[in-house]
Amino acid sequence: MKSMKNLILYRDFEHEKLFHDLAWVMENFKDGYYKKEDIEALFYESINRLIKLAADYGFEGNLWQSFVAFLLVNNENPYSCACELRESVSGSIGGIAMHDFAIIREYFNFDLGEAGRYFGVECMDSILRYKGAEGDGAVFNRRIRDRIGELASHLRDAADTAAFGAAVSAFYREFGVGKLGLHKAFRVRSGGSAAQIVPITNIAHVRLNDLVGYELAKQKLVENTEAFVSGRAANNCLLYGDAGTGKSSSIKAIANQYYDRGLRLIEVYRHQFCDLNDVIAQIKNRHYKFIIYMDDLSFEEFETEYKYLKAVIEGGLEKKPDNVLIYATSNRRHLIRENYSDKEEIREDMHTSDTVQEKLSLYARFGVTIYFGAPDKKEFKRIVAELAKRHGIAMEEDRLFAGANQWELSHGGLSGRTAQQFIDHLLGTE
Repeated sequence: MKSMKNLILYRDFEHEKLFHDLAWVMENFKDGYYKKEDIEALFYESINRLIKLAADYGFEGNLWQSFVAFLLVNNENPYSCACELRESVSGSIGGIAMHDFAIIREYFNFDLGEAGRYFGVECMDSILRYKGAEGDGAVFNRRIRDRIGELASHLRDAADTAAFGAAVSAFYREFGVGKLGLHKAFRVRSGGSAAQIVPITNIAHVRLNDLVGYELAKQKLVENTEAFVSGRAANNCLLYGDAGTGKSSSIKAIANQYYDRGLRLIEVYRHQFCDLNDVIAQIKNRHYKFIIYMDDLSFEEFETEYKYLKAVIEGGLEKKPDNVLIYATSNRRHLIRENYSDKEEIREDMHTSDTVQEKLSLYARFGVTIYFGAPDKKEFKRIVAELAKRHGIAMEEDRLFAGANQWELSHGGLSGRTAQQFIDHLLGTE
């Protein structure tokens, strides 16, 4: 068995200490040079950490093999990143990867039960046939956990190193690699030397069909996003209009709809605009399409953060990468508060038109603008009726609409959000 020290590409693993500790135990647990009690202590400590990871990530079955599969799909190296979302990889890098796969396969197939029996671990079968608690893990949801479990199964069935490497490479091509491959959506954590892109593990599983109405608006959004993920020219997009009309839900739905085609969503808050260049630098060379998502975007006259955004969208020396677009939602069409005094002929600012143009310039950088207006009474009733039908609420229409009208009068007026809140109220009181 070759040592893990002989790996070339697959180094710097996440949870590397646990990986190397267990590999060392596998190599040396029968070696009389070391004290048995020292190796046994390391073995128990490693199994403890392995079970904690299983709880966090939702691993099941053979925990060692699930752990190794997890390490493989999260290791961003020249080979794995070259494979992501591509049919094939040419050049010498493939041969170097096979060298590593041969080593990793030996450890993957090692019978951890042999070490357990050597140390007298009576519950070893529970570790090799682990069954987790119901529900998702704290870090991974069920979808990601199951995909890693499927990869572990394929690796177990691999007849040789070529088949082992083919299974790993197929995963990279289909799902990508690392956090950007496994997750749909991310937020930015500021601080330190560089901004961190952190996965969001519980994004709402909303679909565009869940949003009642707004067919033209949704079609316009889909057309722009379809062009983007297909590699054609596409525009930054601003969804504006009344509160509660589904602007944010539409963008979340887009992330769900196009995830399998390599679309990822990164949420950025207004106070993080100064980190935008750092975020873009981390994603510009990856083989995914990224939407930088800004919710409820608007600025007061005295706020100047919008100038960071203007420079990133268009105007800086460095061209915005082709795999990045900006989608924003706002209740204001022009994003920056305007006053009547901006257009008065007599004012302290001698160049009135320049002031107006400065305030409109951010809005002009969004090539696609989509309006989401509040529904009228008739459309509101249609939304309520459709939502009630979807949720199986059996109620006479007159009574349903009377309750909805009473609800909207005291809960923010006519909107899709108000209709959903009314339906949730009915579901909660059944």
